[in-house]
Amino acid sequence: MSLFSAVVGAIVAEVPVEPGADEARDWLVNELGKPPYQAARPTWFDRLSQGIGDWLDSLRLPDGSGLGGLVPLIVVIVVVALIVVAFLVFGRPRLNRRSQVASGALFGADDSRSAAELRASAQRAAAEGDFDLAVEEAFRALARQLTERTIVLTAPGTTAVDFARRAGTAFPDATNELSTCARLFDGVRYLEQRAGRGDYDRVAALDRHLQSARPATLDRLPGELVS
Repeated sequence: MSLFSAVVGAIVAEVPVEPGADEARDWLVNELGKPPYQAARPTWFDRLSQGIGDWLDSLRLPDGSGLGGLVPLIVVIVVVALIVVAFLVFGRPRLNRRSQVASGALFGADDSRSAAELRASAQRAAAEGDFDLAVEEAFRALARQLTERTIVLTAPGTTAVDFARRAGTAFPDATNELSTCARLFDGVRYLEQRAGRGDYDRVAALDRHLQSARPATLDRLPGELVS
């Protein structure tokens, strides 16, 4: 190879290549497709974080030209305040439901005892031979345990017969026994009828049965939606 050819070859090698538009695009796509570039691409989480950060950054005080910049911040504060107030007033949904139905008036008496306490009172009365009181307390225990389980709800005006009817909807196989026990309760409480050991045993047996029975339906609080 001559000296001239060698010099020309060196000069050509140093001259930058100027590709056409299509060739340049292909080179760029190929280059960006290499693993180092792909690894550096932002993920969906990066984009989401950036979006949230930009939104939070936009919540700033206005520069005095108007209140437009303060509106998003006011909206956020109002929403948070409403959530806090709702939580304080109504409580968590499930716990609030229990608080409404598991204590208070029960068949004409202001009674906040639990089902276990009422059941123990009935057992003591039966042991002492006071079966009138034993029947009353046993039926109250039966009703209370269903309200504690939020299966059948009671209110100040709920009667034993009405309770038995609604409980029978939840437990169709116990409809007749519920009606009978409700009449026993009304008889000893309002009609001065005398109860015996068999009457108490009947109510207590129904209470034990319903403790482990599965309800077919549940009562609803006013305005409550069925899921």
